[in-house]
Amino acid sequence: MNSTKNGTSARAVVALRFGMAMMYLAAAALVSWSAMAAKRSQGVPALAAIDTVGTTIPTNAEPIVEPLVSGDEVVSGSDDSGLKIEVVETEPVDTEIRYFNGRAVRPVRTMWMTVTGYSPDERSCGKWADGITASNKSVWTNAMQMVAADTRILPFGSLLSIDGYAGDQIVPVEDRGGAIKGMRLDLLYPTHEEALQWGIKHMPVTVWEYVEG
Repeated sequence: MNSTKNGTSARAVVALRFGMAMMYLAAAALVSWSAMAAKRSQGVPALAAIDTVGTTIPTNAEPIVEPLVSGDEVVSGSDDSGLKIEVVETEPVDTEIRYFNGRAVRPVRTMWMTVTGYSPDERSCGKWADGITASNKSVWTNAMQMVAADTRILPFGSLLSIDGYAGDQIVPVEDRGGAIKGMRLDLLYPTHEEALQWGIKHMPVTVWEYVEG
């Protein structure tokens, strides 16, 4: 008799626990369904669908030309086409106000670049050695002290100073070349021999701007 009562009690306890478990599962399912419904109503993908939602990346983005800085460290970045750009900003680059063509200029950033030299003759310019730069300026502009750059990064008229070139004076970007892509600069020299003497250097180049635009 006692064993019968004990068996009945055990079955009742099991049934009670089973019922509570089913209620818990039903409540959890309701909460999950409510959350998904709320996300859908707000235009947010459900958690299970997040992996299938892509981020649209513009295909016509302009190259990055503004500094990507972190203190005084060199920071690497790239534009949409994979063009790598390294910019380092000091604090400040230089406190000196200088002058170019009679106008006050100030330093704005420093870019790490691979710098080479070229001459205006056929050995450097090939069939384009006509004494006129890509910006339609004579090679004698600024006493033949100018540079070629990738104009996606440094447009014509950009002002630069390069240690060891032109007496460290500020020079303009007035040319470009088929091999001058990305973080490359080509310094104009009167002769091919002088250009070769410069060699190939990876170095910081200071970019300047007019104080009054």
